[in-house]
Amino acid sequence: MSDDRNVLGGALEECGTDPVTGFYRDGCCTTGPQDAGSHTVCAVMTGEFLQHQREIGNDLATAQPRFGFPGLKPGDRWCVVASRWLQSYEAGVAAPVVLAATHARALDVVPLEALQEYAVDVPADPSSLL
Repeated sequence: MSDDRNVLGGALEECGTDPVTGFYRDGCCTTGPQDAGSHTVCAVMTGEFLQHQREIGNDLATAQPRFGFPGLKPGDRWCVVASRWLQSYEAGVAAPVVLAATHARALDVVPLEALQEYAVDVPADPSSLL
């Protein structure tokens, strides 16, 4: 892995590999000049978050095979666009965040306090996220 840092200042940890996430589909919320959307927040999907994202025009639940996108379900970990996560946060339906896997560049858009408010360890039983 490169020298990418997380929002806590440590080495960026893997976000998810089932499905494989990240702008570069490397399992991490790494970012670069090609990532105009800043896919930097490692979020654990919930039904409420997925519904809100669909309502604001960002359907993360429907598979898009032509883009290699499997569609997400509650419990999946995914690198979401920082501004999209912030929209859900402001609406009171933010998804839980894995801070160690959230890229420091997310702080360009989202205050650390907001991310910390939704910080979680990934639950062993993702059914609690339904």
